[in-house]
Amino acid sequence: MAPRVLISDALSPAAVAIFKERGVEVDFQPDLGKDKEKLAAIIGNYDGLAIRSATKVTSAILANATRLKVIGRAGIGVDNVDIPAATQKGVIVMNTPFGNSITTAEHAIAMMFALARQIPSADASTQAGKWEKNRFMGVEITGKTLGIIGCGNIGAIVANRAVGLQMRVVAYDPFLSPERAIDLGVEKVELEELLARADIITLHTPLTAQTKNILSADNLARTKKGVRVINCARGGLVDENALRALLDTGHVAGAAFDVFAEEPATASILFGHPNVVCTPHLGAATTEAQENVALQVAEQMSDYLVRGAISNAVNFPSITAEEAPKLRPFIALAEKLGSFAGQLTDSGLKEIRITYQGAVAGLKIKALTASAIAGVLRPALQDVNVVSAPVVAKERGITIEETVREGEGDYESLITLEIVTDDITRAVSGTVFHDGKPRIVDIKGIKMDAEFGPSMIYVTNEDRPGFIGRFASLLGNAGVNIATFALGRDLEGGSAIALVEIDGDAPPHVLQGIQRLPGVKQARALVF
Repeated sequence: MAPRVLISDALSPAAVAIFKERGVEVDFQPDLGKDKEKLAAIIGNYDGLAIRSATKVTSAILANATRLKVIGRAGIGVDNVDIPAATQKGVIVMNTPFGNSITTAEHAIAMMFALARQIPSADASTQAGKWEKNRFMGVEITGKTLGIIGCGNIGAIVANRAVGLQMRVVAYDPFLSPERAIDLGVEKVELEELLARADIITLHTPLTAQTKNILSADNLARTKKGVRVINCARGGLVDENALRALLDTGHVAGAAFDVFAEEPATASILFGHPNVVCTPHLGAATTEAQENVALQVAEQMSDYLVRGAISNAVNFPSITAEEAPKLRPFIALAEKLGSFAGQLTDSGLKEIRITYQGAVAGLKIKALTASAIAGVLRPALQDVNVVSAPVVAKERGITIEETVREGEGDYESLITLEIVTDDITRAVSGTVFHDGKPRIVDIKGIKMDAEFGPSMIYVTNEDRPGFIGRFASLLGNAGVNIATFALGRDLEGGSAIALVEIDGDAPPHVLQGIQRLPGVKQARALVF
């Protein structure tokens, strides 16, 4: 029986044609994404689901997806898909990481010009029969300083266009290397300096815990008087209420938004202000971009459903069906080691070194390396996946070093991941035992044996009597239950590490309490 795919959003007809050419049956219902109940009722009839941003693939919908093997998102962001639930169901989630980058960058540039020359207001006035030539006094782009927050794929394209417009470009991105900045013709700066210098600020970063409200009320207040703010990336990066207040006072000269904290944005605090330009999430809305992502998602889904090939998957690497059984536990290990290191990394990342020792050295280590890199980058760059991770790392000038050692050690297979930042070098090692579960066996040269749990607390401390009792009592008094407790130290009275799995999330006040315990150097919450 031929595989069946449901298209529940408005994709280009090119996608339908590709599916049919590849022998896949297609049910094209472009308005279905708005009807959650109907989608949940019929999803069990399909092997694949092709979507854009309108369809929300929740755990409730996935619960009914008895046949579903793959979800294909025509675009970059997959925040409308419950990826953990899809992974648990064994459903591959694919996206098209680079299909609409140019289009989104061009929209940001267009918004910049619209703001600078007040084009929307001037157009409305002129077409209303007025001739208010003296009312619309614009500013030149040439010679102005453009501040780019997030200089990845799209941000780099914006930088290239801005340099061509003879703008001075400064960029804030912890993952942007000085060498990459030179190649792009931009000046790498810290956020505070960008806020103080930029005439125009444009955002090109995903929405993560680190970037949410990156333009907060405090940060907006630090901007240059007369600044203009552009957001064509993600809603929630800017405190919209604070921005409106500064627009009203004149500190911010104008704002152009394509994305909003709540969408569809039928109402917004920004609406109605004369110096605000708004568009309905049009960043990827060009004929070329929609053709590109539609073709890509249809080809990727067809290749998987018909041939078993996997590409651009956010929850699984690009490997063949024959390779999967041997690689799968080590893929999980590599990703979790990377995630462990990434969640503890706050400063600019310069290098990732990965050593494969023993039996694992004979496997397809490129897939393992991609998983490790994705694990490192994902806490800061939410949309990164195992396919795009090496490209993203290269764009940011992060050096990737792989070492293979076939000689035997303490373990049959051992993966060691080492990251180098501006401030530190941190190493963590792990293995997979016969039960198939990945484990951490060494952190910074300290031996231990710890399984990865969904929610963990990582503590570094001085090896002093009474620490464990005080630590456990603090958690107990806060109602936090300990699932597993792994300890290690380098020598008696030296440095010690605790890696503790807990039930539920670690409350911030509990982490603050741990940090205040005698001898504690660091306390961080980790999520796997």
